[in-house]
Amino acid sequence: MPVEVFRIRGFRSDKTALLEGRVTIKPGWQGRFYEDFEVGDVYQHPLGRTVTEVDNTWFTLLTMNTAEPHFNTEVGRASEFGRCLVNSTLSLAIVAGQSVIDTSFNAIANLGWENIKLTHPVFAGDTLWSETQVLSKRESKSRSHAGLVHVKTRGLNQNGDEVLSYTRTFLVYKEGQKTTTMFPAAKQPFDAREASPV
Repeated sequence: MPVEVFRIRGFRSDKTALLEGRVTIKPGWQGRFYEDFEVGDVYQHPLGRTVTEVDNTWFTLLTMNTAEPHFNTEVGRASEFGRCLVNSTLSLAIVAGQSVIDTSFNAIANLGWENIKLTHPVFAGDTLWSETQVLSKRESKSRSHAGLVHVKTRGLNQNGDEVLSYTRTFLVYKEGQKTTTMFPAAKQPFDAREASPV
């Protein structure tokens, strides 16, 4: 991957890059492209997310879900679970969101969700993690710049219980085909002279 080097205005020297005031821009994680997916690979997504009562209540009411076991403590207490359940579509949204960094970060579009299974209740205070396995891939027939990737993602709680799973197909750019970047150019670049070797 190319690295861009910028020279700080008004500071010149013939010594090392650091003394010359040059700053090396190293891009952050750029996500996977079609070529990076290998059938059978498993990605354990890096960020866990603890679900709170506020998350559950706000999401449930925001989406106009009137099922009281998600937001009425008394109804939850009287249920077989003895407490409120986290809205399953919130759990699904969190697990799907966790997977984006490793799967559809460079996607053009989601093409379908299938086989959604809710296998274990989620409660406020549970921490959700997710992992994804690549099931298949193929080049797009209608878009030469992209390919289709089919994956299975599952969410786990802090005890390792699988709380949900689903399969998903998305259309993703091929390497070198995603050209847009929204990162703004800084009006004042970093000064390499502020960084000192340890």
